[in-house]
Amino acid sequence: MFLVNKEDKKIHKIDDISFKECGLKERSDLQEWICNNPDILGEELLIIQKEFDGFCDTHERLDLLAIDKIGNLVIIENKLDDSGRDTVWQAMKYAGYCSSLKKDDIKNIYQKYLDKNGVKYKAEEIISEFLDKPDYSEIELNQKLSQRIILVAKEFRKEVTNTVIWARDFGVNIKCIKIIPFKINNLLIVDTDQIIPVKDIAEITISYEQKSLDEAKNRETRANAEIVRNKFWHQFLQKFNEKSNLFSGRNTEIEYKDHWLSTGSGIGEAGFSFVVCKAYVGIELAIGGKSKDENKKFYDYLYKSKEEIDNTFGKKLEWDRLDDKKMSRVSYINRNVSVFNEEDWNTINQFLTDSMIKLEKALKPYIDRYPKSNKTKEL
Repeated sequence: MFLVNKEDKKIHKIDDISFKECGLKERSDLQEWICNNPDILGEELLIIQKEFDGFCDTHERLDLLAIDKIGNLVIIENKLDDSGRDTVWQAMKYAGYCSSLKKDDIKNIYQKYLDKNGVKYKAEEIISEFLDKPDYSEIELNQKLSQRIILVAKEFRKEVTNTVIWARDFGVNIKCIKIIPFKINNLLIVDTDQIIPVKDIAEITISYEQKSLDEAKNRETRANAEIVRNKFWHQFLQKFNEKSNLFSGRNTEIEYKDHWLSTGSGIGEAGFSFVVCKAYVGIELAIGGKSKDENKKFYDYLYKSKEEIDNTFGKKLEWDRLDDKKMSRVSYINRNVSVFNEEDWNTINQFLTDSMIKLEKALKPYIDRYPKSNKTKEL
């Protein structure tokens, strides 16, 4: 690394230093850096536990456990200045232990981590959002032989890099990432360098084998889900439009493949939505305009009249401000039915129809009284 002097047009080499020289520790420093910003490892990861020791008949602990963007478990092992000789064997043991973790095991592991850190959200909600999936019940986690390993250290011994390269030839997904500290005056800087696989090559190489595996696994499930949803929406819209004009502008001749169907409310920040998933169905006022501040402002305006709105609706609605997210919502959910069970469709039709008509009636007076400058004709 070099420091540039713009005035004299010279560059000055900055020598790296050791973690030991900086007084840095593996658990209290390096591990916390990664927990607080997993992007330092060059990809989006969701940290679900640290110092994980949930292995039967052993007291071993892996440093960090994470999920990647396609639902694989990622075992992260951190060392400081020296990788040591046995880090590959250690990490592969942990990957083997974690290969038996089921979806519910992973959810429970993450929930314990959230509870310990005072995070109020449910594990399945955060996992679903991270994986960009609307329905947790349709998510697949930790499929057979999908476990990955990331090794982190300032320097890697040759016996480690040699073993990693050998293991990768047999399909074991391992990365080695150097994290190198530098000190400029009193400023501590760290640089990262992915050495295995070489980063540039890894980024431009298409993994045809993994791509084919993922596509084969998901293609049929996704296609079948879209067919079922489209069939449900068509029959439902015809029945709902006989009792309400709220969704009368929807074209019943086109395909509707998504798990949700929305229409405008008269407020730019919000829309009325039906939601149908494998594990539940529901209705909601989804408050998700471009501006987070305006969304929260409108939600707070409604929340002041929560008791009156709930009374008019006839049941207690679910009020979710979602402080750290852009959107908020007011919803009513039925978790005893599934859109993928056609025998439930009559029950779902009745539930969605009655609930949406009551929700619009309960909210319309407050929408009509909201300052006109905030209103638009459509969502």
